[in-house]
Amino acid sequence: MLRGSRAFRGLWGARAVSVLGDSLGLVALLLYVQSATGAALAVALLLLAGDFVPGLFGAFAGVVGDRFDLKRVMVVCDLVQGVLTAVMAVTLPPLPVLLVMVAVRSVTAQVFHAASRSAMPALVRDEELEAANSALGAGTNGLEAIGPLIAAGLFLVTDVRGILLIDAATFFVSAALLTRLPRIPPSKPSGHSVLKDARDGLGYIWRAAPVRVIGIGFFAVVAFNGVDDVAMVFLAKDELHGSDSASATLYAGVGIGLIAGFAILARYAGRLTMPVLMLLGFAVSSMGNLVTGLAWAIWAALALQVIRGLGIAAIDVGVNTHLQRVVPVHLRSRVFGNLYGAIGLAAGLSYVLGGLLLQHTDARTTFVTAGAGGLIATAATVLAVRRSGDAASEPPVRR
Repeated sequence: MLRGSRAFRGLWGARAVSVLGDSLGLVALLLYVQSATGAALAVALLLLAGDFVPGLFGAFAGVVGDRFDLKRVMVVCDLVQGVLTAVMAVTLPPLPVLLVMVAVRSVTAQVFHAASRSAMPALVRDEELEAANSALGAGTNGLEAIGPLIAAGLFLVTDVRGILLIDAATFFVSAALLTRLPRIPPSKPSGHSVLKDARDGLGYIWRAAPVRVIGIGFFAVVAFNGVDDVAMVFLAKDELHGSDSASATLYAGVGIGLIAGFAILARYAGRLTMPVLMLLGFAVSSMGNLVTGLAWAIWAALALQVIRGLGIAAIDVGVNTHLQRVVPVHLRSRVFGNLYGAIGLAAGLSYVLGGLLLQHTDARTTFVTAGAGGLIATAATVLAVRRSGDAASEPPVRR
């Protein structure tokens, strides 16, 4: 894919560079907030501003991509994020101002992500979508996984300001790479207001069985399983009696599985229909959490989290590729904006409810409950797909 398509190579390079910068910047911001305030609540608010707030604007994030040229949308989003990050680096603002800036940058990133997913069918042929989505996932997740390690090395030679400036520079590099893409104008400008377009996007999702079933199933699986990020350290240290190093290693398990999963899917994903791949991903990722709760040693939990990562890779490729094929081109950005906005909300819900469960029980119970709930949600999604009839069909992509 990278050798054969100049346009896809530009998108892949842009996403890889900016994701690496994001992972560096997140480490820097977390350390800055922790040292400046010393409050766990402040760190939690920073994470909510970056992950939860964009979900509140999911209905509007995709409207931009469906109204304007996608190439221009992505370039402008990168430039806005680069400027905001540079201002953070230069001023290191107080916490309230920083939270607002992080929230605005995150909403801009949500617009970018919806546009980039919507643009993929215009850059590659239909039969290449599986490989292209797998290659994009491998590049972005691979660099995101090593980002904290690079940040640790950079702190030996620079400080928070320096790393944030590097993060800002990656957005400008990404914008330059995106200029290699062809123009991708909107196929059918609506002429309506932004609010009307947002309502139409939500209405389409509710009316279209293939999209509605996938969205509800995806939301439910994440709402159950997202708590693993919170519970992992407690499983490692309380139940498995591991060290700080061992705890950090467990968090790397999903990243290893993601990279391996995307590499495998780049070659073999085309042998399955995407709804089947998605449902397998739901089941494998949920089973990975359930069995992790029964792990007897750190190495066993690590291996099971690698398997969970394989399932998440299958979900990513299956969901994105299927929606790129079945959603009309003039609604594609809105569907992706709404879907991933909802997934952000599901993750936030999982953090809160799962954290309460963890507080009143233990990490093993939390993992088993999360995995079991995810499997029940998967089974319900399988039944819904079968009842909807056309939810598993995959017509050739409409350019």
